[in-house]
Amino acid sequence: QVQLVESGGGLVQAGGSLRLSCAASGVTFSTCVLAWFRQAPGKEREFVAAISRGGSRTYYADSVKGRFTISRDNAKNTVYLQMNSLRPEDTAIYYCAATTRGFGTLLYTHDYDYNSWGQGTQVTVSS
Repeated sequence: QVQLVESGGGLVQAGGSLRLSCAASGVTFSTCVLAWFRQAPGKEREFVAAISRGGSRTYYADSVKGRFTISRDNAKNTVYLQMNSLRPEDTAIYYCAATTRGFGTLLYTHDYDYNSWGQGTQVTVSS
């Protein structure tokens, strides 16, 4: 049973930064493609960023490109999302997701491609 536990959310002013963490257990972490999604009130869940198994390849939604950075530490079974220059429209619950499907440096941007999810962490950006 894969367990993902997010942390690091909170309240921050526009222009500020936060770093989210997601610790995994119950899986060989290095075999997982990892991603962050978010869901704002009244909106559908959307893709934010993904990282390949070895960390060599990343992909971002256009809305966060240049502001957010996804990274992973396979020795610590943890994936991170560094969020800079935050905007009020970044306010959402952020979810960590993992999948063992695929191979190599393949990445996935749809939520149906991921079969393990964390409980989410709230990020609120005030204007």
